[in-house]
Amino acid sequence: MNCPARFLKIRHFSNAEMLAGAVADVVVSAAHQALDARDVFHLVLAGGSTPRRCYEILRHKEIDWTRLHVWFGDERCLPVGDRERNDVMANDALLQYVPIPASHVHRIAAELGPLAGAADYCRQLEKAPVMDLVLLGMGEDGHTASLFPDNPALNDIHDAVPVFDSPKPPPERVSMGMAYLNAARHRILMVAGEGKREAWQQVQAGVSLPVALLREPDWYSTLA
Repeated sequence: MNCPARFLKIRHFSNAEMLAGAVADVVVSAAHQALDARDVFHLVLAGGSTPRRCYEILRHKEIDWTRLHVWFGDERCLPVGDRERNDVMANDALLQYVPIPASHVHRIAAELGPLAGAADYCRQLEKAPVMDLVLLGMGEDGHTASLFPDNPALNDIHDAVPVFDSPKPPPERVSMGMAYLNAARHRILMVAGEGKREAWQQVQAGVSLPVALLREPDWYSTLA
């Protein structure tokens, strides 16, 4: 099968540990390039188990964390501090270990609910420059961030969008919009786990799952 053009940038790894290490190296390289060019690095973090390991590796890397700004691709509408929130995972795995200023960590106020949380994040993103690097994952149904197949949020053109009726709990979320994700300078998609093989094959076959709508991502995958 010939891969579509969006799959020209694929790196395969024998396990998730190697994948996480390779992505961590890309983050370090991208950070150094951005800091040299613009004196600031804007990084968007993803949720999930594979990104978590990447963050654990990153906390041991040489980066000038004081010049980084951290953003989140999506967040679950749960109370502040809930263990299922992406910002809690990122804090546990990375942020508490590095000297990044608290004002440089731009959390999504998803505890306000989808509408208010998305409106608040839109206001934050209006003041932000283009994101330098976005880290993303892929769900078993081909979703990325919290943009699910056939969900109205997928077609919302705002920078941050409310998500209702998610097929995965919790049903309410806030996500960066697809257009905003595609406006970033660089996107990395991390795909690991046999449960995602069917979606992986569907996207390669040209099925328009949400993850296939990302503009020229670099795929880092354990699936051949």
